[in-house]
Amino acid sequence: MGVIKSSKTLFFTTSPRSPKKLIPEITLLVDGFSGQSWSGNEQVQEKFARTLADATTFEGNTSKKYSAFSARDRITRSPQGLGFVNLSPTIQLTDAGKEFIYGSRPHEIFFRQLLKFQLPSPYHKEGRKIKGTFWVRPYLEIIRLIRDLEYLTPDEFRIFALQLTDYRKYEIVKNQILSFRGEKEKRKGQYKKFVDEVANQEIFKIYTKEIETGNIETRETTTSDVKSFIRKEKSNMRDYADACFRYFRFTEMFMSDGRSIRIAPDKIPEIDFVLETVPREPAYIDDITAFKDYLFDAEQPRLYVDDRDNLENMLMRHFSYTKRELSGKTINELKDLRDRSVQAKRTAIVQKQTEELKSYALYQEVIDTYNEILSDEIYDAPLFLEWNTWRAMTMLDGGSIKGNFKIDDLGRPISTAQGNMPDIECDYGTFALSVEVTLQRGQRQYESEGEPVTRHYAQLQKAKGKTTYCLFIAPSINRATWAHFFGLNQIKNITAYGGKPKIVPLELDSFMRLIENSYTNEGVPHAQEVQNFLQTAIDEIENSIDEIDWRKRISACADRWLVA
Repeated sequence: MGVIKSSKTLFFTTSPRSPKKLIPEITLLVDGFSGQSWSGNEQVQEKFARTLADATTFEGNTSKKYSAFSARDRITRSPQGLGFVNLSPTIQLTDAGKEFIYGSRPHEIFFRQLLKFQLPSPYHKEGRKIKGTFWVRPYLEIIRLIRDLEYLTPDEFRIFALQLTDYRKYEIVKNQILSFRGEKEKRKGQYKKFVDEVANQEIFKIYTKEIETGNIETRETTTSDVKSFIRKEKSNMRDYADACFRYFRFTEMFMSDGRSIRIAPDKIPEIDFVLETVPREPAYIDDITAFKDYLFDAEQPRLYVDDRDNLENMLMRHFSYTKRELSGKTINELKDLRDRSVQAKRTAIVQKQTEELKSYALYQEVIDTYNEILSDEIYDAPLFLEWNTWRAMTMLDGGSIKGNFKIDDLGRPISTAQGNMPDIECDYGTFALSVEVTLQRGQRQYESEGEPVTRHYAQLQKAKGKTTYCLFIAPSINRATWAHFFGLNQIKNITAYGGKPKIVPLELDSFMRLIENSYTNEGVPHAQEVQNFLQTAIDEIENSIDEIDWRKRISACADRWLVA
């Protein structure tokens, strides 16, 4: 069992950061290791780490030197902490886990499990130094803040909400956020400086004793001075905000504009129900058997949509069903009907967005979103980069553009594409195009993106059975990445790619130039004009001295595209 040794704020799982990655990782664990001992069994942990590293669904790295630790890091946090797997006495998938992995509504069971997460618990015992710090269901109280305050920004979350270690401090934390908002209005034009000052003050207040005594080491690093300690704490707080917001979005109860998170309007009755009915007190602190029974139960806590009358009213109010049409259906059948109705609504929203984008009605909004991403004004920038690039590719027209991200009921993105497919797939009839986007920079960009980009390209080429290109877009492309694609594209024939690779790296400013040229061009670009740009970029390899020269030539191609 874990022991909270020194933390004085709430903490949230950051590995894996995206909830959707939990499903394949838990599946790997239970398919390959069910019935085996986990606790203290480094042999099994190391074997799982190797299995995970070899999986096509896994993007990233596991430590080769500390592979057992890497395995524990992935499994004991969310999979065990949220009750999807039982690791003692042996590895087993729980009832909640079965619903999460194999059920038709993973977002619903995920929401239930978030509501049950508590500190302390038999899984998270308080250490001697911080005894009495925690008495809270973190996700439940954060949801309460969002409901009462209408929205919550990442800065408000990391500076103040993380201090909600005891639900009895709720009003104090809420009032701190309200005061922060009032002061923010007085500091317009100086927000970054203001928020940095407040963050420093709050961290110093939380860790006054540790700072004064020099006891400022963190779990990850040994910090030798106060500035380094505060900088590290701010980084951790940003990570926690990002992770928590991603978990909330996965439940499909929340919506985001990239600057804050709020409850989706049609989900307010469901949120109000859990805030009124789910106990705020942690349960079964010292009873591991009772705690597991509660945590693993796929039907606890009871949700608004578990009530037949509530479901029927929802379907009649939002989707125009009649009482007669709904009579005789089971709860699960009603939920299936709701899910199909919601999906139909989302499809209609995408269709409407597509029509607006192709008419260039949203041109300035697309450009503004890119600029906000580049200026770090959007908290989940990778997600919004993916979504906005789908909008941009749709605006260029000429083909069928499919974004593999997931959207909410208002057409805003919830989660990025899964790790085994391109971010965006474009079909132009005579050719296909995979589009990959990233905010990664430096050597890490090459290490993280080189193999997945080429693998997704090969998969699309094989699936489409026709000429296929790949567009790799990033604000800044590392020289190693340029060199990788420059060399790869010069190989005459690779069976896995169906011939000679055609992967075009393009920096975001050049891609934005394509959008601008498309907007100012008389008439809508045709599929052939899109292919001409891609093929010209590939052909320029023959005229290039090296990858840097190729980069300049591609930039020039973008500048000239559609220009008379």
